[in-house]
Amino acid sequence: MNDLIGELSSTKVGCSIDGVMINNISYADDMVLLSPSINGLTRLLAVCESYAETHGLRYNTKKSELLVFQAPNIKKRLVPSVYLGGVELNRITEFKYLGHVVTETLVDDLDMERERRALAVRCNMLARRFARCTRQVKLTLFRAYCQSLYTCSLWVNYTRRAYSALRVQYNNALRIVLGLPRFCSASGMFAEARVDDFFAVMRKRAASLLSRTRSSSNAILSVLADRMDSPIVRHCVGVHINRNKK
Repeated sequence: MNDLIGELSSTKVGCSIDGVMINNISYADDMVLLSPSINGLTRLLAVCESYAETHGLRYNTKKSELLVFQAPNIKKRLVPSVYLGGVELNRITEFKYLGHVVTETLVDDLDMERERRALAVRCNMLARRFARCTRQVKLTLFRAYCQSLYTCSLWVNYTRRAYSALRVQYNNALRIVLGLPRFCSASGMFAEARVDDFFAVMRKRAASLLSRTRSSSNAILSVLADRMDSPIVRHCVGVHINRNKK
């Protein structure tokens, strides 16, 4: 896979930020190709097909899909068909990459809803299996299982409704795990338990992401973290200002 990644990057075709070519993102054998145009994407796919033929490989076209990100304030345009190995790729409006839901509008509401449901499952599991444990054990389990909020530091475009729904679920999770009344004070509950509330968790996750990306030797992460106009950087800096979310 390293050879294929090198070939794709050397084409100088696809998305580029400050001269850094970002036309492919890979994790093991799971690869995403990025291009601002269909012509560029077709050229990248041709490189992949040539590499596969040379090494006796075959792509699973049933697991390969096409997602077109919609530019804001621009009507949808007719997009030509894209083929891989002679098979037309199915165009979708959303997909889950490494557990994170990505949509054509780049709105994070669906991924936040995914995490809200997962959080509900985890807190109910803890309440059911560890009901007889001590309060300290329950708090330790809550911190371990309910504060992870997978990929929350990547959320930069969402509605207040989705954000509030996840916050309420987080508050209810601690109530359920500790067996507290449904309408008890959330702020008092977290202060007494000495557990981070929802906003504190979000701030810490954002700060952690920014710190790790800026200290990373990866060229893609470095160029994203160094740009102050990056949506992720803007979000990490102003994540505590929730009233501006609509």
